Amino acid sequence: MPSRASYLLLAGAVFLLDQTSKWVVGQALALGETRRVFPELFNLTHLRNPGAAFGLLSNHDSPWMAAFLIAFSVAALALVATLLWRGPARLAGVGLGLVLGGALGNLFDRLRAGSVMDFLDFHLGSYHWPAFNLADSAIVVGAAALAAEVLRGRRGALREG
Repeated sequence: MPSRASYLLLAGAVFLLDQTSKWVVGQALALGETRRVFPELFNLTHLRNPGAAFGLLSNHDSPWMAAFLIAFSVAALALVATLLWRGPARLAGVGLGLVLGGALGNLFDRLRAGSVMDFLDFHLGSYHWPAFNLADSAIVVGAAALAAEVLRGRRGALREG
């Protein structure tokens, strides 16, 4: 059974990959610039998102919204850290590590720059998915791992292995 330290290392790796990818994109693309990688499917686009994941709440330009998102992130991090401390089952621990690393990456951006850099830009025909980043991806995959653990009906999946 992996230790808490292994889940924290996973979170650290996610954080470093997220921040490194954002740094590379920030160096390669000006704000608003797009590079087509796979036409009609995938672009790299340097965007700043003052809202939540996938552009949610990005139209609410308010200092209260920024404070709310920071407070929500800190509360979510505290919850994830508490659940990790309890020694979760393996899949739940991986999910929590992914969520922790992703949440830290986006919180770091928000505290440093007031918004989060998004750059992964997928589209198919006229359908366009909101741009996102590696931290958002880690959070979604981590949440899916947690949901899978719950759906498998594992009692105590978030408390003990």
